[in-house]
Amino acid sequence: IYLMAIKDGFLAAMPIILFSSIFILLANIPTLLSLKLPVDLINWFNKIYNYTMGFVGFYVSGTTAKALTGSVNQRIKGGKFINNTSTMMASMCGFMLLAIGTTKSGNYLSQYFGTQGILSAFVSAFVTVHIYKFCVERDITIKMPKEVPGAISQNFRDIFPFGFSVLAMAAID
Repeated sequence: IYLMAIKDGFLAAMPIILFSSIFILLANIPTLLSLKLPVDLINWFNKIYNYTMGFVGFYVSGTTAKALTGSVNQRIKGGKFINNTSTMMASMCGFMLLAIGTTKSGNYLSQYFGTQGILSAFVSAFVTVHIYKFCVERDITIKMPKEVPGAISQNFRDIFPFGFSVLAMAAID
């Protein structure tokens, strides 16, 4: 299920990868062909590339967690389920804790947002889903009255697993 989650996580990010690849080509092929493009245009191409492909690790952490959640949900007994949107968000927060550093002034260091942070993305996704599974199977949650709408109730059910996941990533970091 882990390899399938990795595959599905990358496939979900494939539109981003393919789209951004066009802009790295546009920025560099004219130079290889000895063509002069305006510097502002090359900078614009690079900006699009950096803000799409440069965040692939971040995206893959979420999409891999979401895919793994789907597989784990099929194996959980008793009609319980893990909220895949919540695991996706928790994994992305965990990825930030594991892979992203900050400067002395508090700015994010962007070097591991992209493909260099993929290992952190997988660790975050796998650990997050297992923490959610542990909490869901043992009913570690905030229970709301039946009168509370389902979407709101689900948000309260996700507080403990989300918090434990983020704290686990902070501890690993």
